[in-house]
Amino acid sequence: MPYISGQYYPIRRIVFFLGEGALIFVAIFFMHMFFMGQEAFLLHENQCLLRTSLVTIVFMLCLYFFDLYDLDVYSSMADTATRMTQAFGFGCIILAVIYYLFPSSIIPTRIFLLGYLLICVLLALWRFVYITALNKRLLAEPIIMLGSGKLAADIANVIMNRIDAGYRIAAFIGHERPLFPIDDIPFYKHDEKLTDICLRHKSEIIVAALDDRRGTMPVHDLIDCKLNGVRILAGIGFFEKLTGKIMVERVNPDWIIYSSGFSTGRLLNAVKRGIDILLASLGLALSAPIMLISAIIIKLESPGPVFYMQTRVGLRGKNFKVIKFRSMRQDAEKEGAVWAAANDNRVTRFGGFARQVRIDELPQLWNVLKGEMSFVGPRPERPVFVEMLSRKIPYYSLRHNIKPGVTGWAQICYPYGASEEDALRKLEFDLYYLKNISLSLDSWIIFKTIKTVLFRKGGR
Repeated sequence: MPYISGQYYPIRRIVFFLGEGALIFVAIFFMHMFFMGQEAFLLHENQCLLRTSLVTIVFMLCLYFFDLYDLDVYSSMADTATRMTQAFGFGCIILAVIYYLFPSSIIPTRIFLLGYLLICVLLALWRFVYITALNKRLLAEPIIMLGSGKLAADIANVIMNRIDAGYRIAAFIGHERPLFPIDDIPFYKHDEKLTDICLRHKSEIIVAALDDRRGTMPVHDLIDCKLNGVRILAGIGFFEKLTGKIMVERVNPDWIIYSSGFSTGRLLNAVKRGIDILLASLGLALSAPIMLISAIIIKLESPGPVFYMQTRVGLRGKNFKVIKFRSMRQDAEKEGAVWAAANDNRVTRFGGFARQVRIDELPQLWNVLKGEMSFVGPRPERPVFVEMLSRKIPYYSLRHNIKPGVTGWAQICYPYGASEEDALRKLEFDLYYLKNISLSLDSWIIFKTIKTVLFRKGGR
């Protein structure tokens, strides 16, 4: 199974992504060959390759930023066509800017327009075939679910509600019928041999998802399956790789102690700190004009200070003052600390916009330079909420073993949280980041943060 930064990506999703890039490249390249003639094409072959590669990269980035590679969420063909048109339109604007700055990269108008039309036709056909295959669960890997309780139901929900999960449940095995509705999925009692069930359903994976393993785990059958080439996967670990989060309510201390991850070496910390200083310095320099304009607007819009300093909990539980642009009225917390809410009437008009595009968080780059925060990490919370959540949510304090971040895995994977339930759900992502922390994961988070900021998702 392919994993990128610790998260599972089905082979077919990678094939789909690369295949789409190949179709874009082939469409433009073919038009070069067709209209230029053999002699002219051979004379400018390298230049054609570079020009075609540029179009391919720009168009694929635009498709990504318009959520056209998020196939877990159902979209109608009309909606997909609309977003593809928007993505390509935005891509054409980017290419126009590049062509203005670098005239040598320009593709002749006739080649570009006909290539563009060919791209639209090829991608429409490619996506139709791929989505049809997803809906019919073609090429999905069959798995046997050992368990019929809450854990098995949680995993089954993810697999059956995400058409691009890459798996299909071939059968359930348990003492009683599962909680999850399985009208078309066979159910077997524990008294049947696991090897026979695997052979019957041509499955090479068993997911052990028993709620209580004591006295119920068919150890000898599982060993027999393993010796016959069947992979045995722990339910909690399988869920983690599938969703990019850890089931906080189901893990025990032993799982955390003995599992891989949950550790950072000196080299990683040193490199991460160096990157933090570089990005924070660059960010402060580039955003200085925006910050100056924002400060003036905040001062003119409502009485009170421009900056808002608030105590947050950082590394090892040490408190520090986070710096943000003030986005609420000066008397927003005259009755004490409360969660921020959707359409919060305490937020000023400019403050609402600043939160959506993350302008209010730009001053936090100073916290990064001081070493109180990192560019990537869990969101820092206020002491009053930390104390409350640490009592109610298991392992909540583990998130303080690394520096809090301006952005993070939970921030890009889960909408803004404003309740205990939201805090629990975000902790599942924070623990996943803590377990799989790496420079590649940080890079992916920063890349996705750019998308989040550009499309104004998640802020309050």
